[in-house]
Amino acid sequence: MRQDIHPKAYRFVVFKDMSNGHTFLTRSTAASKETIKWEDGNEYPLIKLEISNTSHPFFTGQKMLVDTAGRIDKFNKKYAKK
Repeated sequence: MRQDIHPKAYRFVVFKDMSNGHTFLTRSTAASKETIKWEDGNEYPLIKLEISNTSHPFFTGQKMLVDTAGRIDKFNKKYAKK
């Protein structure tokens, strides 16, 4: 097995599902410029997710439309050259 292939800089990070507001704290090497104050009073880096296991139709058993294409179209219409 190869040695020293895994990152060493793991730290606590808060992940937030933007579709339903669910947050969870875990260890990660993902970079973030935003921070959030967690339930324990400490500030942690914040990673925003579009979908997680709490909002994904496979895990929830409900059909849910994720409108990423609609947001892109709205952006293009708003900032299109006239």
